Amino acid sequence: MPASTTKSLRVAVLADSDTRWKWGSLTANRISPAESDIRLDGFLLRGRATPTARQLEEVGVRADSLREVTAVEFLREMAKEECAYDVVVLSLVGGAVQAMLHGLAHAWDGRTKRPVVVTGYVGVVYEKLADGLLLRHGADLVLANSRQDADRFRVVYEGVGADASSVTEVALPFLGGEPYAGGEDPYTVVFAAQPSVPESRKDRTYLLNRLVQHARLHPDREVLLKLRSKPGEHTTHIEELPYQKLAQRVDLPANFRLVYGHMGEVLDRTDLLVTMSSTAALESLHRRIPTVVLTDLGVREALGNHHFVGSGCLASWDQLDEGHLPESDAAWVARQGVAADGSYETAFDAARSRITELLEGGRLPPLAPYYTPETAPGYLPGILARHHLGPDGGPLPGAPAADKEPSPVRQIVRRAARGAYRHGVQRVAPVIRRMGEL
Repeated sequence: MPASTTKSLRVAVLADSDTRWKWGSLTANRISPAESDIRLDGFLLRGRATPTARQLEEVGVRADSLREVTAVEFLREMAKEECAYDVVVLSLVGGAVQAMLHGLAHAWDGRTKRPVVVTGYVGVVYEKLADGLLLRHGADLVLANSRQDADRFRVVYEGVGADASSVTEVALPFLGGEPYAGGEDPYTVVFAAQPSVPESRKDRTYLLNRLVQHARLHPDREVLLKLRSKPGEHTTHIEELPYQKLAQRVDLPANFRLVYGHMGEVLDRTDLLVTMSSTAALESLHRRIPTVVLTDLGVREALGNHHFVGSGCLASWDQLDEGHLPESDAAWVARQGVAADGSYETAFDAARSRITELLEGGRLPPLAPYYTPETAPGYLPGILARHHLGPDGGPLPGAPAADKEPSPVRQIVRRAARGAYRHGVQRVAPVIRRMGEL
């Protein structure tokens, strides 16, 4: 019998929220060479948005190991000689990616072999383009979720004189599901809520009321409010005014429900997806489900719905109440990495080939981010210090050790502190803000 050609590939994913764990872990599987037997080790960066067990379960990705770490603990793990990862995926906010790039460069200094480092964005990039991109520069692959993003990323890097060869076009890793066929009863309308868009109580109450009104106007329809997290949980963005709490003050009709769970499973029964600017719109478009991006609060950068200009999806609740169904623009959709034309399976080929090339090409050069103590002396040190790293990327004196698991008492204190933070964000901060507006 011929010898097996299956190769073992060890991948580490460092994520700082449920959404980024979803992107990072799914990306790790998508970009790994097809013939590889993957071992996936997950590391959750300790912070305000560290996902709960329920959030991890909802993502639905299984790792061979999963544990919570600080930045310094993760870097010490990566520095171990016996810790021979092939690929490291940094699924983090931009500042944390930059800190890890410098920290890994310090940890791997002098190594004859190091892992391939991959990073990117969780979804639509509609703000802080230059800032976020330059904070991610230095990784071997900076993944762009669409052709449009890949073009924009290269323009930014080349415009500041940085190497743009790391930019690699892929697609969102969580697309999938059967194409929309329709015809099921009841007709189901889903509003995909976002934690921080819009922000104000007035605007969020308006959207909730319009959703409830739509349910009353169409009693034959099932109207679902799809929520990202439960009160007390945090995701990538802070949610000060959860819709669950706003809904407690509204007389909800029988055909209106609040739902949680995996977005793909909700889309399985969706006939019309409505949102302000959620990445769920791209998941819906991938499956050719009628999709609406609301204009009720304006088409504004602050809302993110400006990204959908030209999509054919922009509409208002008044139009939806009257039965309007949007038709997406095929050319626009094609540039967004949605791959509704059936090309999704090949969307990650370039990334797989690039990783294979780097793994088989001998010694990799040291990580070289654009930001250094010379190019950004007033910016970089603060970013590194937030993660207990010095200007050279090494741990600062007094940084937390990784020699043992925290004691049960320390774990309880951590959970209590995190709960207090979330209480402050969701209860205290809004009250103080309202008092300030008096």
